[in-house]
Amino acid sequence: MPFRIPKIYPILDSSILPPTGRAEALRRLGESLAESGVTLLEYRNKVGGTAEIFRDAPILRAAMRKNIKLILDDRVDLIDQIDFDGVHVDAGDLSPAAARARLGADRLIGTFGGSGELVQGILAAPADYLSIGPVFRTQTKETKKPPIGPEGVARLRSEAGPGPVLVAVGGITLETARDVLAAGADTVAVSAAIFRAADPAAEFRRWKAELG
Repeated sequence: MPFRIPKIYPILDSSILPPTGRAEALRRLGESLAESGVTLLEYRNKVGGTAEIFRDAPILRAAMRKNIKLILDDRVDLIDQIDFDGVHVDAGDLSPAAARARLGADRLIGTFGGSGELVQGILAAPADYLSIGPVFRTQTKETKKPPIGPEGVARLRSEAGPGPVLVAVGGITLETARDVLAAGADTVAVSAAIFRAADPAAEFRRWKAELG
């Protein structure tokens, strides 16, 4: 059975990890997220470099069960070495087609699908999901694109049709997530709203209880 993208897609940005006791903090975080019911997690490291990814990834992989899908942001070249389950590629990275050719049919591949409108030709890309947004203003990831709001999500869903998995991203809170899903997103990707909480695993449980 193909993996089904869950309604809540946590994105762990490496910048939230403490410089002191980092390995133990990451181990505890990964184990608690696994216990909380996370089935898909993206690890994003924009500033730490390859060596830091190689230090963090095995800890995260060991802390989370093998049935939990781990996605790496950007770095298609590292997926096999760190035993992750897929990659998210954006403009400037390898194309989804190149990522698929390199990783094969069984790995998950996500890519940016559009903001004001869908990226030209994106519906033909061999991707498992398309991220859309930013829905609201966000400080977690740099972007010059204006927020599209739930109305933009609805517009992109209409343009995409019912088939593609649309992952809404950007400034989404638990209070706004229902509107975003109702507008046509299959999934909400969340970083700050979960990982800047005092207890990210408990916060994820709260989101799961509310959104299903």
